[in-house]
Amino acid sequence: MNEPAPPTSVTVLTGAGISTDSGIPDFRGPQGVWTKDPAAQAMVSIDSYLADPQVRRRAWQARRDHPAWSAEPNAGHRALVLLERSGLLRSLVTQNIDGLHQKAGSTRVIELHGTIFEVVCLSCGLLTPMREVLDRQEPDPPCLRCGGIQKANTISFGQSLKEEVLREAVTAARECDLFLAVGTSLTVQPAAGLCGEALDAGAALVVINAQSTPYDAFADLVIDRPIGEALPALVRELIDARG
Repeated sequence: MNEPAPPTSVTVLTGAGISTDSGIPDFRGPQGVWTKDPAAQAMVSIDSYLADPQVRRRAWQARRDHPAWSAEPNAGHRALVLLERSGLLRSLVTQNIDGLHQKAGSTRVIELHGTIFEVVCLSCGLLTPMREVLDRQEPDPPCLRCGGIQKANTISFGQSLKEEVLREAVTAARECDLFLAVGTSLTVQPAAGLCGEALDAGAALVVINAQSTPYDAFADLVIDRPIGEALPALVRELIDARG
């Protein structure tokens, strides 16, 4: 039997697990934000956020204290930079809002769930740098243009992904021959569905995650070793295989 040809186009989906080595906790793991404090989920529910000023005040405090302001990329982020520089990376789709892929040097990033470094007004759509809004030192800062409620320019539960961003991510999943899911529980749609898009288009699927995922049974390879070890090793194999 012939060995399968090495991949020539890799699309990567990353979740919170890739950033834990940088000091940013995940959500559903043993030390996850929601595991330790289930009430914190209200801050990422658009209905709760709009209805409850106390939830908004807590969310703004969390933005001020978010570890993304001082976090540095880790070995997993840097490995994906090498994958891009090798010419193998088609796209890097991330569920993360921490900007660490860009900080590491990745340029082909699709931010499915937005970014914590930008604020959006939910009434008029005004976009403002997060630091600029935080510097106002207000517990629940209203929009300076219309007075509306503002939040981080991220996707909360109850909000739809931006159509153009999702379309770009789906295309990236369909146009690769290897889809690599890293540090994501693959339980949140439509991000998890990108695995199915890739499989339906004939791509191989590799999952690197500490806990099992709903897509493990469909994967060509499942790796449960630490991402900081497993991802750099896999990237080296992919680069070496291409020759």
